[in-house]
Amino acid sequence: MARIVLNTFGSFGDLHPYLAIAIELRRRGHRPLIGTSEVYRAKVQAEGIEFAPVRPNVGDLLERPDLLEKLWHPERGTEYLIRDYLMPQVEESYQDLLAASNGADLLLTHFAAYAGATVAEVLKMPWLSIALQPSIFLSADDPPVLPPLWLRHLYPLGRPVTVALFAMGKLRVRRWARPLFQLRRRLRLSTAANPVFEGQYSPFGTLALFSQSFAKPQTDWPSNVTVCGFVFYDRRGEGFDGQDANNHLEQFLREGPAPVVFTLGSSAVMHPGDFYRESLRAAQFLGIRAVLLAGIKERDHLPGNLPASILVAEYAPYSQILPHAALTVHQGGIGTTAQALRAGHPTIVVPWSHDQPDNAERLRKLGVSRTIPRSRYRAKLVAHEIENLLNDARVKQRAAELGSKIAAEDGLDRACDAIESVLRT
Repeated sequence: MARIVLNTFGSFGDLHPYLAIAIELRRRGHRPLIGTSEVYRAKVQAEGIEFAPVRPNVGDLLERPDLLEKLWHPERGTEYLIRDYLMPQVEESYQDLLAASNGADLLLTHFAAYAGATVAEVLKMPWLSIALQPSIFLSADDPPVLPPLWLRHLYPLGRPVTVALFAMGKLRVRRWARPLFQLRRRLRLSTAANPVFEGQYSPFGTLALFSQSFAKPQTDWPSNVTVCGFVFYDRRGEGFDGQDANNHLEQFLREGPAPVVFTLGSSAVMHPGDFYRESLRAAQFLGIRAVLLAGIKERDHLPGNLPASILVAEYAPYSQILPHAALTVHQGGIGTTAQALRAGHPTIVVPWSHDQPDNAERLRKLGVSRTIPRSRYRAKLVAHEIENLLNDARVKQRAAELGSKIAAEDGLDRACDAIESVLRT
């Protein structure tokens, strides 16, 4: 039995794969502990998994509309998250994770939990880094779509141009990490590696928790990456208001044709703008059945006298609803993207920020999705794209084939096998 600490930060999309792994590791006889934001304590403990609070608490961030606006800015959201929110609190993150990891046999880190590599070095313990989305690898052979979005138009100029662009970007981002460099100097650790990029890769290996059908390994990835496949978990769990699904959802799904599902995941839903109102107008314009997973706050802002063909719910596990959908319109978060791919139906992605534009572009290239920029998300355009996709037999067939392929993969089993392999060595 090994004591394994899993450190993560972010939304449900960042927590759920770690929670699924922890549950499977416990089933295999190990003693996992999840160290993350305090807001997830009840959710984690309800699954019988040990919990340790590691600052910052994302729950505080999600309750601040002014900070959410900065977090979800399409061009500067990632800069705000790293430079202004995470790095100034890295000392607290380090202290919390150091206490949680003392005496552990293995640490699993997250690319937005920047204290992880430092804790592993201080404790001289083995650790594995985890990549939830392919954009993290910043590959010049498979360049991601990242802000500022106009950079993607320079990629066709050739690989040397892309490499130069990434080098300049890394230098800029390196300046964001001054608090972490100060911490590492005080601990007499090297500051040579960029802690937002190569400094986050473990010498013991990196687990890529996405399918090779979504992103193929590249020659300029770290040499010890194991592409495991997507890892799924979607229960809402304890500590969050509301129910896992609207009481009428199952009945609604049985009573008519497959609906279009509109969702913004578990984080962007806190800052939806006009997404749900425009989605509602699009559904009414087409006369289709629709489910709007609008969260608690936005649900109360939508009209109450909706037709029977439209259902508004706070939250529903994607594994229960997306397989019954005709099409999903979503924000492109990696957790939502994985579930939508496995469901085997076409999608429309409206990316907010961070990795979402890149996830959207990958889905488009796979031939299963279209992208609508957030600034252009209006009912008429949405209705037009929905109608085109619902009538496109080739896209529907491609989505079904890809969904079957991803459903047959077992990312959880492969990830836990890789973890146990490190423990044995």
